[in-house]
Amino acid sequence: MPNRIYTIDIFRAITMLLMIFVNDLWSLTGVPAWMEHARADQDFLGFSDIVFPCFLFIVGMAIPYAIRNRISKGESNQQILFHIALRSAALLVMGIFTVNTSDLNVQASGLTREGFQILMVIGFFLIWNVYPKAEGGRKYLFWGLQALGVALLITLALIFKGGKDGAGHMTTQWWGILGLIGWTYLITAPIYLFARRFSGILLAFWGIFTLINIAEHAHWFKTPIPGGGAFQGFAFAGIAASLLLDRAKSIQKKQQLPLIYAASGIVLVAAGLVLRNFFIISKIQATPTWVFLCNGVAFGFLALIYFVVDLKGKASWFNLIKPAGTSTLTCYLIPYVYYSVATYAFTLPAFLKDGIIGLAKSMVYAMIVIGLTALLGKVKVRLKI
Repeated sequence: MPNRIYTIDIFRAITMLLMIFVNDLWSLTGVPAWMEHARADQDFLGFSDIVFPCFLFIVGMAIPYAIRNRISKGESNQQILFHIALRSAALLVMGIFTVNTSDLNVQASGLTREGFQILMVIGFFLIWNVYPKAEGGRKYLFWGLQALGVALLITLALIFKGGKDGAGHMTTQWWGILGLIGWTYLITAPIYLFARRFSGILLAFWGIFTLINIAEHAHWFKTPIPGGGAFQGFAFAGIAASLLLDRAKSIQKKQQLPLIYAASGIVLVAAGLVLRNFFIISKIQATPTWVFLCNGVAFGFLALIYFVVDLKGKASWFNLIKPAGTSTLTCYLIPYVYYSVATYAFTLPAFLKDGIIGLAKSMVYAMIVIGLTALLGKVKVRLKI
């Protein structure tokens, strides 16, 4: 496997580690303001506001390699499009379920929020677990488990009652993190599939989605695309990073690549600071300023990872968190079960949830989640869509 794939996996693993970490900050007190998400109307870039854009960046960076891998196996464009549609649909379904959990009316649904989340995750694993190849009875067993998962999710959707009066049903809302990834992939991957031989066209699409995002926030027009083109902008920035990686064939070009990535990051950050004269920095609003600044950070982060992993050959430094980069969806969903169980099982002392000690606790928690992901992988429990 080429080192460039290790770079992508390690970038993804670090980003997932940080995502689990920042998603646990709600459980703490005394967290520095710069580490948290900014409010919707606040002109500020918190550390937590950078993590999701970096994940979308690496989603985009991985698309060329995933599609090329399928082409090398002899799959047609139609087969690849079908896979893209199935994968996107899975992410959208999971996104809708996860985003609705906070709106569950316990009395009207007859099910606790914790119970709903645990059953929801069980349904996800039953449907999308990577089952071993089997013949005969075992094959039908696995099909039966998937059918059970589908029935479980349908049942949860039917019994779901939301809102204060319990009259609401499951809605798309803002689609949730997984749903937004699904929409990004559904729009971005087919464009790459058909334009993969033309770097100029791919870069043009990066510009198009950037202009769509600017136009929406300038109130020139309203787009139905979730995020107003911002999320596709992150993904196409990642695709651009992969195009640069493809061109680095010689030793000299590989050595220059971190500098190119870093320079690209500086240019994007500078552009973001210029845009701040027109739009605030806001993750919740998905403003162009936020997009440019976060893309700049992502390129700078990539420069560092590529230098350490590819040029210095230190991929082994990240072995401990590697499961977060290879079993990312499993890693993301474990906290839903953890928080649900922890609600009834134990309560941490207050000193472990405050200030620096609290931050250390959240990082240890993130590492434990990655460890659980690794253990599940050893017993053949791993999600893949």
